[in-house]
Amino acid sequence: MHAAVVTSFDAPPRYSEHPAPVARGENDLVVDVLAAGLHQLVRARANGTHYSSTGTLPFVPGVDAVVRDQHGNLRYTVVDDGGMGTLAERTVIDLRRSVLLPDDADPVRIAAAMNPAMSSWVALRRRIEFRKGRSVLVLGATGSAGSMAVQIAKRFGAAYVIAAGRNASRLEALHELGADETVTFERVDRAADVDVVIDYVWGEPSARAMTAMITARRDRSAPLDWIQIGSVAGQTMPVDSALLRGCRLQICGSGIGSVPARDFLAELPELTVAVNTDALAVRALPVPLAQVGETWNAQTDDRIVYVP
Repeated sequence: MHAAVVTSFDAPPRYSEHPAPVARGENDLVVDVLAAGLHQLVRARANGTHYSSTGTLPFVPGVDAVVRDQHGNLRYTVVDDGGMGTLAERTVIDLRRSVLLPDDADPVRIAAAMNPAMSSWVALRRRIEFRKGRSVLVLGATGSAGSMAVQIAKRFGAAYVIAAGRNASRLEALHELGADETVTFERVDRAADVDVVIDYVWGEPSARAMTAMITARRDRSAPLDWIQIGSVAGQTMPVDSALLRGCRLQICGSGIGSVPARDFLAELPELTVAVNTDALAVRALPVPLAQVGETWNAQTDDRIVYVP
């Protein structure tokens, strides 16, 4: 069979022949891959920079997919961290890490949306005690996961959602997705009094945002939950100790490790329904898997989905 194969952390995967997967455990099943998303996590593992990367070469990347099982059923699946990836014609899944989809589900739409949507969905459900009526700031809202976070915060009952990003023109489009207000990073102090920050940026931009917001915060004794999810601007961030002492600030991360696999899996059924019923706006770009090498680093606002 064919697959995208990572042979070097310094180059895109190559479309090449690869041994067919083999089911080994009692819950394992070899399935046909219909669609698999090119997510930030997939890229980061493929270049060896993600904290969950094993550093072992070669390997087939891909963390999730829409697949068809031997009975003809459609499934959305998240593969085991140590198993074969999903950017292949076939892969092996653990049935316990999959959910059945309706026969009329759009595999490309599901594959594009589930991973980026899951980041904020799980963060608000599993990492903090989020209540209806709270206000939310999304840092890095113009990206795929960030725009999903705006929609999901509203779906969970946020009273006011502020979307922050660098590009003012791209921010404007987020009003249609539920953003009550948009701000550039230079004006993020206007979001000083929110209850929750969903941060896909980190690094220096988030450090400046945190300082500006806490400095302008009217009631520093009011709780502020800062959830770190992405790090597109840097893996580390300087935090002034005075900010921690001078504000009721709680910083936590949400991702593999901080959220148990069972918690991710428990959220899949409801999330797949939200994605499949058009409750969330999705931008997807289907691409033949054979073109993985030339499209791996493509710059696009749509989520690339590889179709074997």
